Amino acid sequence: MTNQSWTTGKLLRDKTIVVTGCSSGIGKETSRLIKQLGGDVLGVDVNKTDDHVDELYIADMSDRRTIKALINALPTGIDGIANIAGLPPTAPAEKVVLVNLVGLKFFTENMIPKLNDNASIVNLASLAGFGWPAALESIRASEHLEFEDVDAFMREYNITNHDGRSYFFSKEALVVWTMKERWAWRERGIRMNAVSPGPVDTPILKDFLETLGERAEEDARVMDRPGLPEDVAPVVTFLLSDMTSWIRGTNLPVDGGMSSHLHCKINQL
Repeated sequence: MTNQSWTTGKLLRDKTIVVTGCSSGIGKETSRLIKQLGGDVLGVDVNKTDDHVDELYIADMSDRRTIKALINALPTGIDGIANIAGLPPTAPAEKVVLVNLVGLKFFTENMIPKLNDNASIVNLASLAGFGWPAALESIRASEHLEFEDVDAFMREYNITNHDGRSYFFSKEALVVWTMKERWAWRERGIRMNAVSPGPVDTPILKDFLETLGERAEEDARVMDRPGLPEDVAPVVTFLLSDMTSWIRGTNLPVDGGMSSHLHCKINQL
């Protein structure tokens, strides 16, 4: 367990934060920490929970109609969004891309009018997005991808669950979208960043091990341990705070050094 004695302060005092995927894993821990830091949590999930949320909204982030209803139900005056809801690579491939990318983007873009000036948006990406430079053709093609076009798009670019490709693509595209939108709402002071965890000990870790096989075993040999939600949530909450107003379009790795290891390996450092 990480030492969190610093949380006696109120970094998020009086802030209202929307947390998607609030019922388990990193989303649950982020919600808990926001409350501890003085904020209010509007939780969004497909599952019911009473943990660490002030209000809970049940929503399927793969469905445009449901997301529209969610947006209409949420109040104005929101100070931040933590886009943490996501599906692992064992879920149906189309659903993975819908939840992890298309639904997330649709929700975020349509929530902008309900955000306060100087609000912060934090997208939970992944170390799986590390290889985005090699996937630029499909990433560019997905830039304006609509819900109803996802199936055809994935067939065209051969994005399946083989080797976890649906998940990897969704996170690669999310990292690129975060970077490209670095100044999209700058006139209102609204910023967006991403956090990319490495392997984290959550209920879906077994799904990654099942999908990635030898690749996951190699990572396990290099890492000292899997991460914990308690390792990631403080970085998300930091980016939600007023201390980070000049951090824009950044993807912060929280991976125990794994991305640095990959950079050194690729570049023979």
